[in-house]
Amino acid sequence: MEEKEVLLDVRNLSKTYRVGSVDIHALRGVTLQIQKGESVCIIGRSGSGKSTLLNLLAGLERVSGGEIVIAGKRLDRMSEGELIRFRQRHVGFVFQSFNLMPYYTALENVAFPLAFRGMARRERNRDAKHILQEVGLETHLRHKPAQMSGGQQQRVGIARALVTNPELVFADEPTGNLDFATGDEVMRTICDICKAAGRTLIMVTHDAHIASFADRVITLLDGRVVEDSSNPLEEK
Repeated sequence: MEEKEVLLDVRNLSKTYRVGSVDIHALRGVTLQIQKGESVCIIGRSGSGKSTLLNLLAGLERVSGGEIVIAGKRLDRMSEGELIRFRQRHVGFVFQSFNLMPYYTALENVAFPLAFRGMARRERNRDAKHILQEVGLETHLRHKPAQMSGGQQQRVGIARALVTNPELVFADEPTGNLDFATGDEVMRTICDICKAAGRTLIMVTHDAHIASFADRVITLLDGRVVEDSSNPLEEK
């Protein structure tokens, strides 16, 4: 069987926070590889280090030690400006709280990231309309967040994360504000679209059911990887 390309390579990653006179070790020597096109769920209880790991992989926080290599580039050596440009070109984000702009329509919310690429409005709206159709919101293009359900708002968030055609999509508790059935629908949407396009998806959750949608589950405990396995469940 042909090996897939490694998109993300993490080597001996550590993160320490100084709280008063005490050092809090959020991550302790995490090493892992994630392949291109793979869907991975990082799971762990509160305080396990999963959100810290996501922030480091996304370049939102600085590492205390170790290396992060994404698409052959060392994130831990980049300046703030380089990190911003890297995220704009290669990364999409799906947030638990949706983070939509309340006075913008679904179309405007999704088109917004494309403005940073210098795209003309017509092209931005064309691409935004296309991805909103992919997530099943073709009839909600002109709706504002307050006019949509939680599940619909999260679909807008997914569309916004994917509209720039990122190589890597991060999802932080993507169903945390949704009911069970709606959460399942949202997970199927994001996993199916990422898989069809060959995008790499990295999710963080404390919910074992949500983890069942991923190809692979990485379990953290006290800042260390304690389990890393292919997902045996067939709920996808």
